[in-house]
Amino acid sequence: MSVLEIRDLQVSVKLPEGERKPILSGVTLTVRAGETHAIMGPNGSGKSTLAYSIAGHPRYEITGGTVTLDGADVLAMTVDERARAGLFLAMQYPVEVPGVSVANFLRTAKTALDGEAPKLRTWGKELREGMDRLGMDPAFAQRNVNEGFSGGEKKRHEIVQLELLKPKIAILDETDSGLDIDALRVVSAGVNRVREDGDTGILLITHYTRILRYVQPDYVHVFVAGRIVEEGGPELADKLEAEGYERYLTTA
Repeated sequence: MSVLEIRDLQVSVKLPEGERKPILSGVTLTVRAGETHAIMGPNGSGKSTLAYSIAGHPRYEITGGTVTLDGADVLAMTVDERARAGLFLAMQYPVEVPGVSVANFLRTAKTALDGEAPKLRTWGKELREGMDRLGMDPAFAQRNVNEGFSGGEKKRHEIVQLELLKPKIAILDETDSGLDIDALRVVSAGVNRVREDGDTGILLITHYTRILRYVQPDYVHVFVAGRIVEEGGPELADKLEAEGYERYLTTA
C-alpha cells in the first residue's frame, strides 16, 4: 500500500521582484492508497500551492519540512522522477501542448512509467475505451493535447490520463472548476472508478461541496492561511457548506 507523507511542509513563492512570500506554514498530512482526502478552503489559502509544490513546480521554494512517497524523498526528485515514482497532478487549468497528439502523449507517458512501450493494438483499444468512458470523441486522440479543447474536454482528458496511467497518488486541483452538471457527473464517475480499484490515494482540492456529492471523501481537511486548521469526515464538508469559512478566517 503506497503512502504519501507530508510533514511540516513550509513553502514560499518567488515573486517577480526577487522576494519570497511565505505561503504554506507547516502542513502535515498522510494519504494512503485507497483513501480520498478532500482539501477545502477559501481562495488564496494555499491549496494549489500545496499541489504544485508536491509536483515540483519551480516557482515554489521549499523552506522546511519533508514529503515522502513510500519512504522515498519526493523533494529530492526532478519533476519527471516524481511522475515516474507514481505522483499524478490534474491541473486546475490544463496546459495546451501544440504538436503532440493525445495518443502520442499518453503512450509516451505510459512507456515512461512502465519502462516499455505498450503494444499498439492493445493500447489503441485501451485508449478508445478510456475516452469512451469519459464521453470523449475518439477523434480527440489525434488532436494536439488540449489544443482547442473546451474546459470540460480538458478536464475529461485529465481523468482519461488518470485511469490509463494508474498512479499511486493522484492530486486533483479543482477538477470540478468550470464543469457543467453533466460533465461533473462524468468526471466524478471516472474518479470513482479509480477509487474502487483501491490502488490510488486521492487528494482532491476544491472550494465547493458539489463534487463531494459524487466523490465522497474519507477525510476532509480545512485549509486556511497556509495550514490545516480542522479535520474530519464527510460531515465536515456539509458543515462548511452551511456555515462557510468565516469563523476560520476570523481566527486566522
